[in-house]
Amino acid sequence: MDQTTHNKIVSFIWGIADDVLRDLFRRGKYPDVILPMCVIRRMDAVLEPTKKQVLETKDMLDEAQITEQRAALCGASGQAFYNTSKFTLRDLTSRGNQQQLLADLEDYLNGFSPNVQDILENFKFRNQLPTLSKADALGTLIAKFLDPAIDLSPAGIDNHAMGTVFEELVRKFNEENNEEAGEHWTPRDAVRLMANLVFLPIEAEIKSGTYLLYDCACGTGGMLTVAEEALAAIASKRGKQVKSLLYGQEINPETYAVCKADMLLKGEGGNADQIIGGAEWSTLAHDAFPAREFDFMLANPPYGKSWKKDLEAMGGKDGMRDPRFKVIHIGEELSLVTRTSDGQMLFLANMASKMNNKSLLGSRIAEVHNGSSLFTGDAGQGESNIRRWLIENDWLEAIVALPLNLFYNTGIATYIWVLTNKKPDHRQGKVQLIDATSWFKPLRKNLGKKNCELSPEDIDRISATFLDFKEVPESKIFPNAAFGYWKVTVERPLRLHSRITPAALTALQIASGDQEIRQALLYEFGDDLARNVQALRSEMNLFLDGWGGDDDDESDEEEDAPKRTLPEKKRKKLLDASTWERDQRLVDAAQVLLEMFGDELFEDHNHFRAEVARALKLQGSKLGAADLKVLYKAVSWREESAPPVIAKVHKPGKLTANPLRGFFDDTNAGKPTIVEYESDSDLRDTEQVPLLEDGGIEAFIRREVLPYTPDAWIKEDATKIGYEISFTRHFYKPKPLRTLEEISADILAIEKEAEGLLDGLLKGGAR
Repeated sequence: MDQTTHNKIVSFIWGIADDVLRDLFRRGKYPDVILPMCVIRRMDAVLEPTKKQVLETKDMLDEAQITEQRAALCGASGQAFYNTSKFTLRDLTSRGNQQQLLADLEDYLNGFSPNVQDILENFKFRNQLPTLSKADALGTLIAKFLDPAIDLSPAGIDNHAMGTVFEELVRKFNEENNEEAGEHWTPRDAVRLMANLVFLPIEAEIKSGTYLLYDCACGTGGMLTVAEEALAAIASKRGKQVKSLLYGQEINPETYAVCKADMLLKGEGGNADQIIGGAEWSTLAHDAFPAREFDFMLANPPYGKSWKKDLEAMGGKDGMRDPRFKVIHIGEELSLVTRTSDGQMLFLANMASKMNNKSLLGSRIAEVHNGSSLFTGDAGQGESNIRRWLIENDWLEAIVALPLNLFYNTGIATYIWVLTNKKPDHRQGKVQLIDATSWFKPLRKNLGKKNCELSPEDIDRISATFLDFKEVPESKIFPNAAFGYWKVTVERPLRLHSRITPAALTALQIASGDQEIRQALLYEFGDDLARNVQALRSEMNLFLDGWGGDDDDESDEEEDAPKRTLPEKKRKKLLDASTWERDQRLVDAAQVLLEMFGDELFEDHNHFRAEVARALKLQGSKLGAADLKVLYKAVSWREESAPPVIAKVHKPGKLTANPLRGFFDDTNAGKPTIVEYESDSDLRDTEQVPLLEDGGIEAFIRREVLPYTPDAWIKEDATKIGYEISFTRHFYKPKPLRTLEEISADILAIEKEAEGLLDGLLKGGAR
């Protein structure tokens, strides 16, 4: 089909929307009618020659009481779909009564095969029929699609050309409604670049055979279509015969319907059956291809979109067992579960889990992400773990920074991640970063926020930079480990002064928490409350019923508001006699210590603890470790000049001193020992140490930490590995400072201008 005919058909169908649907639907709803009608008319024309055979086959199968009829009916129609209704679209044009027309059209639609029913249901086409019928527009709409000016039969337009027409209509509708386009429509220039990045590196290795292509967020199927065409073109150029099997998954019902319809219109019934979608088919929570591996994968997943609902369906963070997102890496289980506010990197992990390890080519992936995928997530968190998993497995080949405003509804920075599990030798252990932000062609007219595109020359330039794999201003090459770091927890010892005071005794009375309420209860029922909780339980309950109620001075408008009540868990704890008894034990012990120590200040907390233990033993009092901890906390405070608090003493000979690891030399009763100190959580800090640091963590800490905090040590079991990628750091181009001559010239010019203004004001005043 020549371009003129193509344009004529597209323009005619595009015009139907204005001719028939104006004032009945918002412009954004036009595709909900036009696209399914386009599908229906094409299928009607394709099935017309075999209509009689299909009806005869249907009668025969019904008489034989055969329930599984799909294969036989597809065989009778000669297509991957069929229609068993006695009507054709042309039959419906003779209906003069709108009610009859609507009834017959619904009968006609009900006759389609299940795969077409799936398309119609997800298009929600039947929902539009009552509006069209009431406006007496249904017959006009059908007549327009049967107009002799456009021939949508196989004789007038072949399957490939029909698919091209359909895709052009989808593109035009998406650009017309650009505020929604980015949700399911990736610009074709970006898709062509992605296809180049996937196929060109292995162009010479493509053999005749079958290849599996996959898009885990396939939208309207544009990426699969372009990838299929690119692979076919490469194979044809090299004299190879290839067959592409397309697989896709899409949660949005309308875009899924577009994608599946496009496959059917192009005569790719097998591929259409491998497009899975609808509202219940979330790629994250409900993987449609759990056991399948693919050769080539492309996707533009949603970014900045919450996946909390999916996480709940998968059992939550603790209950998730999906092998795509819980992986064993170098003997360690890594959780790839990201923040629920943004699940885009999980789509990349999903694709990486489906890479083909058996073929010589392996798998190649190109996926679009925004900038947060480069650096979001701390060491040990899901996003960082995904980057670590990909990079340490040497799967990440390159990341390409795209121009701003390339996509329809976002102006944020976007990047193409390129992965493969069969890197060529010269790329192994390395990652290429390409800054293509300045390679674009401005659009003459903005499409929403999209104000530029990648011209064929831009695509070729980016592809060539990728293939050349050389260091140039726009291309930097790094070893894998350059993006990794250790997140090291640095501890410092707790240093305390201690003193028993009456104020500390008061604080211990309400040490079990909810201090404000406990203080109020003590005020209401007296200091003997701790010994009489059971007897006072009902009165305490009544008191708590009024806690948190309306204040006397609240406005009238708030009087009818529901009164706040205590949570049941908090109430239960407040009425638990054991908590009051525990607090009273602490008060009693502290009272004994106050009588023994007076207001003595203990500048060494280690000495204070020994004295407390001795005093309690003399008095026959006994407190558990947890109670002692509460007591110490109430009577101690941080003091930088105090000796470190000892947490553990090791017998001589068991360990050697290693202050950097938290093992310090000390003496006990004049004998040398090794001690560990309690850490001060307020002084705890973390350091980010590059994996490529000369001398590793120890050299870094000795150089950057110990000169300033010589008592610091590393908490080894808290060290985590993280990965992040900073384009800004590697491609930042500082703006040159202005010269002194330029600045002086500007100042002189301003002074001269100010003098002129002042002269004018003075002369005006003289008059």
